[in-house]
Amino acid sequence: MSQIIPILYGVCFVLLLVQAIRLMGRGFSATGNRRDRTSSKSVTIHPELLDQEGNLLEDELLTVRFTGDNEPPPTTSTDPQSDDSPPLAPR
Repeated sequence: MSQIIPILYGVCFVLLLVQAIRLMGRGFSATGNRRDRTSSKSVTIHPELLDQEGNLLEDELLTVRFTGDNEPPPTTSTDPQSDDSPPLAPR
């Protein structure tokens, strides 16, 4: 029994290695085909931009910009103490 475990381990290792190489080969060949697809000059138009007859809408689009936490806060404060120090206690 103790002699069959290393043999099974080796067989499984070789099978998994062959499967991994085949899978990576498919991935590398798929990236080669992608260049051929991007060279065509096809343009994708979203269905939201078409009217009921299938014509492109001429209306102006409404865009919304959401601000994130990575932007600094606006500096329009008229507070004389603009730094982050705590307020002074009355005397």
